[in-house]
Amino acid sequence: MSNTRFPTAYQQLAERLNKFPQGAPPSELLYRILGILFSEREARLVSQLPLRPFSAAKAARIWGVPESRAQRTLEQLADRAILVDLEQEDGTLYFLPPPMAGFFEFSMMRVRSDIDQQELARLFFEYINVKKEFIEELLAQGETKIGRVFVNESALPAELTTRVLDYERASEVIRTASDHAVGLCYCRHKMSLLERSCSAPLENCMTLNKVARSLIKNGSARRIDAAEGLDLLQQARAHNLVQCGDNVQNQVNFICHCCSCCCEAMLALRRLSIPHRQYSSNFIAIFSGATCTGCGKCLKYCPIEAVTLVPHDDGIEHPEVDRQLCLGCGVCAANCRPGALRLAERPERIITPVNAAHRVVLMAIERGKLQDLIFDNQALLSHRTMATILGAILRLGPVERMLASRQVKSRFLARIMKDVDVTDFSD
Repeated sequence: MSNTRFPTAYQQLAERLNKFPQGAPPSELLYRILGILFSEREARLVSQLPLRPFSAAKAARIWGVPESRAQRTLEQLADRAILVDLEQEDGTLYFLPPPMAGFFEFSMMRVRSDIDQQELARLFFEYINVKKEFIEELLAQGETKIGRVFVNESALPAELTTRVLDYERASEVIRTASDHAVGLCYCRHKMSLLERSCSAPLENCMTLNKVARSLIKNGSARRIDAAEGLDLLQQARAHNLVQCGDNVQNQVNFICHCCSCCCEAMLALRRLSIPHRQYSSNFIAIFSGATCTGCGKCLKYCPIEAVTLVPHDDGIEHPEVDRQLCLGCGVCAANCRPGALRLAERPERIITPVNAAHRVVLMAIERGKLQDLIFDNQALLSHRTMATILGAILRLGPVERMLASRQVKSRFLARIMKDVDVTDFSD
């Protein structure tokens, strides 16, 4: 397919986006999406920005303009939730989030008149729900995922409640966040514009901590407190929605309440039958046997069709769970009145990255993009950012460090990995 009719700026921006560990494969559809969200001038400017957070002064140097002019451009982009602005003690830093979870979602978290949201919804649907390159790369590549599923705590047997760590509890993540915001669910808003909406609540997409602060400041989300966040969580569970969030232990930035009919991840997991052990919680649904009546509710409520009914000797069809697909969300167990389906611990715990730097480095290694993360040619590396990235690399195991060294092909990095005791970088 020829892309000659699309301005070069959008092609350059697509190349920039695809350097993220969770990329966005360039295509005519992507260029059309970017054409709605960015002017040609903005696309050209953003394509030059670093992958990591940067200051207005750095953007000014890259663009060759006065800092005051760069500041105005960055603030305009942040006002539309294309950039996220992070207020620090020593000034504001900006970064371009990846498309997902990032500015794709932010573009639909409120009703807007400055862009054609209906056309954008149509393009998103075709790029993500019809074509498979983007969603397959996002969900199927690598062991480390951008998101993870939170178990429904109320569905856990009493003996397992003490086995759930705080960062695995959506309630605790909400309770302890520094900032809370809520906006329209990107997936259900998109589907409503396409007349495919469902009856699940629309205003319950939660952002937390620093990202929430940015979206509140720029009017993309509404500030709430922890109590309202917990109420929204209970409302979502009453509607049998699955909680998916940031795949980190510390500073979770988002919690989505996903339905099986609109959520892009749930739709893709069913359509592509992607084994999703790394995306799931540390629990799995199992059939306990004796009390099953064969009602089939478990099939109805499983968001990814991981449950089937199979005939048994008692003449009743009982559930069978595909352990490769089960998300461990607990929705089926919560709706099994006889208690025939229950949650059990997975034989091996799934390791959640400590923080965003740890996750990004793991994803970059697995997807062959670590060199883009470390040697970002768009701007000079700051000592602080380099220390953060190298610190995350040095926490990795020997196999992952070997892979990192091979990708980067840097004698310096190899020497650092060889000589430094990783325990020196423990939290």
